[in-house]
Amino acid sequence: MLVGAHVRAGPGFSLALSHGDEVGADAIQVFTQSPRGWKPSPFSGDVLSRFRESLASHATIRRVFCHATYLINLATSDESLYARSLDCLLDNLRVAREIGASGLVLHAGSHRGEGFESCVERVASGCRKVLDAAQAGTACPILLENTAGAGGTVGRSFTELARLIEAAGRDERLGVCLDTQHLWASGVAYRDADEAHAAVEAFDEVLGLGRLRCIHGNDSKVPLGSGRDRHANIGEGTIGGAALGWLLGHPSIQESTVLLEVPGAGKGPRREDVAAMRRVHAEGLASWAAR
Repeated sequence: MLVGAHVRAGPGFSLALSHGDEVGADAIQVFTQSPRGWKPSPFSGDVLSRFRESLASHATIRRVFCHATYLINLATSDESLYARSLDCLLDNLRVAREIGASGLVLHAGSHRGEGFESCVERVASGCRKVLDAAQAGTACPILLENTAGAGGTVGRSFTELARLIEAAGRDERLGVCLDTQHLWASGVAYRDADEAHAAVEAFDEVLGLGRLRCIHGNDSKVPLGSGRDRHANIGEGTIGGAALGWLLGHPSIQESTVLLEVPGAGKGPRREDVAAMRRVHAEGLASWAAR
C-alpha cells in the first residue's frame, strides 16, 4: 500500500511534487482548480505534459490523484446547476487525465431532500457523459467517494455507491474512493479484526474490491455514526490508530493507495502525519500477520 497525502499544487502544479517530497509521500492528491470556485485554471498543454513527465521519472512519488471541485452537484434537480456541474467536472477530468492521474475523486452531490432514488439516473448519466467527453487517450477514472451521511448527500453507504455504478452500466471507468472518517461517521465500525474484516467483506460483496482505487486515511473528530464530516489527525480522534490499522492493514486491500486529508497544524498533512499513517499501517499488517 502506498502512503501519501493531499498537498497544495501551486501555480501550474509546480509545487505539488516538491510538497509531496517534503511530507515524505509515496503518492499525492491535488485539486485541479480552486475547490470552492467554478472557474477552471487555464493550464497550457505544455504545463500539463511537463508535470506528467516529472511524475513518471520521480524517484519516490509513484501516483497522483486529483480531487474534483466541491461545488459540483450531479444529484441536483436544478438544471442550471446540473449543467454547470457537468462542465466543471469535465474540466477537472480533462486536467486529471492530462497530468497522468490515477483517478479523479468526486463527491457526487446532494439531492437536497428529494430522496436518493430521485437522483440516481442524474448522477449516473452525468458521469457517463463526462467520461465519454473527456476520455480520449489514457483513461482516468472518476472515483465516487463515500459520504459521512449528513443531509441529502449521495453515497452514504456501499449500497448507494453500487446503485450509482449499476445505473451507469457498471462502467469500468467508475471506481470508489473510501474515506475512513466518512465510513466511521456513517456508522460502519472497524475497531477490531472482526469488524474490519466485515467492512472489507461488505465492500467486496456490494461493490467488488476491484472498484477500490484509493482510500482517504483520516481519524475522526466525531463519534461513530454521528453523520458528520470532521477529520482529525491520525491517532487524535475517536477512531484511533489501532482501528485504522485493522482496516488499512487488511490483506485484501494492500494494492490500494491511502491519502491523508488531515488538518495537521492547520495547513494540511505534515511529514509527521504521513509517518504516523505509515506506523499505523505497519502495525495493522503485523496484527493481521499474527492472527
